[in-house]
Amino acid sequence: MGGNLKNALIAVVAPLPSILFYTSFLHHYPAGDHHHHHHHLSPIWSWCYHHPLLLANALFFFNVNVLFWIISLIQSSNWMIDVYWTVIPVLLVHYFQSHPRSEFNSWRSTVVVVLTWVWAIRLTHNYFRREKWQWGAREDWRFTDMARQYGKNWWWISFFAVYLIQQVFLIGVCIPLYIVHTVNQPLNIWDITATIVCITGIICAHFADTQLHTFVTKNEKLKEVGKPMVATLDEGLWYYSRHPNYFGEQLWWWGVAIFGWNLGCTWGFVGALVNSLCLAYVTILVERKMLKQEYRVEAYKMYQKRTSVLIPWFKLSTNQVPKEKGT
Repeated sequence: MGGNLKNALIAVVAPLPSILFYTSFLHHYPAGDHHHHHHHLSPIWSWCYHHPLLLANALFFFNVNVLFWIISLIQSSNWMIDVYWTVIPVLLVHYFQSHPRSEFNSWRSTVVVVLTWVWAIRLTHNYFRREKWQWGAREDWRFTDMARQYGKNWWWISFFAVYLIQQVFLIGVCIPLYIVHTVNQPLNIWDITATIVCITGIICAHFADTQLHTFVTKNEKLKEVGKPMVATLDEGLWYYSRHPNYFGEQLWWWGVAIFGWNLGCTWGFVGALVNSLCLAYVTILVERKMLKQEYRVEAYKMYQKRTSVLIPWFKLSTNQVPKEKGT
């Protein structure tokens, strides 16, 4: 219990440097104060005013990359970035909205902020449900694998492989949230489209993750009583897609990108695209992991052949499945 409470406390205190720095900046530059030229202000506040996106990156760099990394070295675990993956977009959207240089349509801004909160609450709930409501009991298995791979160099490689890369990702996918708060245009059909895509993504990911959680919990109980475990999850959304949770998550980010694209920011899609490519790689890792578990190899290979990898689609019937030599 002590460790759990300590980690919860660390997680709550960790973002405070950025929040305190930013609130003192807002104190010098009230929001909506576009015509206020403070000649007597220190160059640092002036810089913060003129470079909202660079400031977001600077805060991320020092507060997440450097500070979280130092905490991870002390704790020998990179668990905190997982919790913050769901929190940082919320912090960013409020930062973009409250920055003194922001300009936006208040309806669009409200929709985007609410959607980001709904997305974050869903993902955070799923994270804690999966971790059995513990803070930092373990880190992401991919980091553990990398730590094994890099051995005694991991302490410095982790700075780039865990933290710096997350900055590129998170700021990248959140660029449309910044665009929404720099352009003031009336709502149009694309805003409705983006909203529908975002909501569909959230709902799809929620049901997929819940079905996965039920499946994993059931298997844990079977294992406890010494019964054979169920090899593959092949019902609900998982009947139509091998990774419906990733599909929902990607749909969410593409929906966010449409908000930015609608306001003239074509390169807002870059973040969503990179995120999709990254999830494609994770998909490969997850499937390799599945095929290493003896009790599910055969069933999973069959499942792979018959089921769409990402986009939910109908099953290939058994006679459409390409036969292996020698069968």
